[in-house]
Amino acid sequence: MSELSPGGQRLLDVATRVFYAEGIRATGVDTLVALAGVSKPTLYAQFGSKENLVAAVLDRRRASRQAALHDFLDEKRAAPPAGRLLAVFDWLAQGHGREGFRGCPFTNAAVELPDPGHPARAVISAYKGALRDTLTGLAREAGLAEPEDLGYALLMLIDGANARVVVDGDRTAILKAKAAAARMIGHTDG
Repeated sequence: MSELSPGGQRLLDVATRVFYAEGIRATGVDTLVALAGVSKPTLYAQFGSKENLVAAVLDRRRASRQAALHDFLDEKRAAPPAGRLLAVFDWLAQGHGREGFRGCPFTNAAVELPDPGHPARAVISAYKGALRDTLTGLAREAGLAEPEDLGYALLMLIDGANARVVVDGDRTAILKAKAAAARMIGHTDG
């Protein structure tokens, strides 16, 4: 994406907030441009379509979340490798505890955008793939057996915890997923 105009940036900021709070399909272009204080031509000049705006919102969120996770893990560099792996769940728990948290924005978007050709689907896959790769790498550093399979299984625990938030509002599910992960890898704190 090229450099955004101030109006394009406002539109991206508004869309990030509103898509997550209200849903992608439930939010029309008219609502977005009105809230951002821009015209429809600004949306189309900056993003080309609502679909591309959705992809831009998720891509910005992907980059921000990946950087934040890596910064968090860098702060945990002195922890034992298995502890760093489980710390990913602690990092996610910070988000789950925030007011207004309504599940993983990438999973929520995937549910709303079933067309595999939608431009946001590649961004969603990239984010989930990077998270799985991080989990796999941490499992490998910890010397755990079958790190690729473990990374996949841990991502399923995370996705399941996010689903519990959406289904029944259980914002502690990520901590339950962490406990299950600890049992899977045979990690104890004592």
